[in-house]
Amino acid sequence: MTDHRDPSVPPTVPTGPVPRDLHHFIAGLPKAELHVHHVGSASPRIVSELAARHPDSKVPTDPEALVDYFTFTDFAHFIEVYLSVVDLIRTPEDVRLLTYEVARDMARQQIRYAELTVTPFSSTRRGIDESAFMAAIEDARKAAEADFGTVLRWCFDIPGEAGLEAAEETTRLATTDKLRPEGLVSFGLGGPEVGVARPQFKPYFDRAIAAGLRSVPHAGETTGPGTVWDALTELRAERIGHGTSSAEDPKLLAHLAEHGIALEVCPTSNIATRAVRKLDEHPIKEFVRAGVLVTINSDDPPMFGTDLNNEYAVAARLLDLDEQGLAALAKNAVEASFLDPVGKAKLAGEIDTYTAAWLAN
Repeated sequence: MTDHRDPSVPPTVPTGPVPRDLHHFIAGLPKAELHVHHVGSASPRIVSELAARHPDSKVPTDPEALVDYFTFTDFAHFIEVYLSVVDLIRTPEDVRLLTYEVARDMARQQIRYAELTVTPFSSTRRGIDESAFMAAIEDARKAAEADFGTVLRWCFDIPGEAGLEAAEETTRLATTDKLRPEGLVSFGLGGPEVGVARPQFKPYFDRAIAAGLRSVPHAGETTGPGTVWDALTELRAERIGHGTSSAEDPKLLAHLAEHGIALEVCPTSNIATRAVRKLDEHPIKEFVRAGVLVTINSDDPPMFGTDLNNEYAVAARLLDLDEQGLAALAKNAVEASFLDPVGKAKLAGEIDTYTAAWLAN
């Protein structure tokens, strides 16, 4: 990673073959984001503040030094760095600060709605009281919506590398009435895929689905399309996190398209973690040609030197999109979201109104 811009400033849409007017269009476009991680969204400013609070951590306190720290050699190294940042979240006050500030950064990008992936097991096993954790994210969610107008909803995910103990704990936290936060809408599975078979988590997804949560596991990011099939058949996935290798299986692409199962595509993330070798080889074009519902997302944006605006610019280049094409892409995320019908109609209407006004000028 060679970007040495001021880490206190949110990443900007890069220049390049995307016309400058399109950069401005993207910056103002109302958006929804469906695949973005809670801790992984911590800006260098917030990470450095948390690192200063906890000086025993190996995470740098200098925001400039974080640019090099967030340079990954492979997916395993990314997980190692990610978990070191997770270790900075040690108190309910840390949780609340992180959550509120993530929402502030989202609002700057015109993100109106986000389903933020939260891994409560990572915090509760470090000693944060479970009720205090839930109260912290909910307090931040409500304050952020009041202050910034950004609506947050939660996806609780199992950290796959922590095994069935984490699955049991995450399921308990997600399905116990007195603990389950009001903003919780879905249930996921993250972490490394290699050596972490999806089918073993079926009983936990069954319990979560029975409790009214929607299934959104990661699959096919660093493993083959068989992992995506497992997520569909065993975990009853309604959306797939990444699904990068789906392009290797035409039958899988046809299934995803036929059943309207969206892929949560995160182009820059896939390059940073070496899931895809280079951007020109990203399979997003194959997904679109196959009729798969594609949404654009930032995953762990500060860690990858990106943000959602940047990911839309990347998509514009890869798919040769104009303003109307980008607006359609933004509406894909609304369609694939777990917003209620009224909320979907309102946000889709905002996108249409913004686009019409832009094109009329």
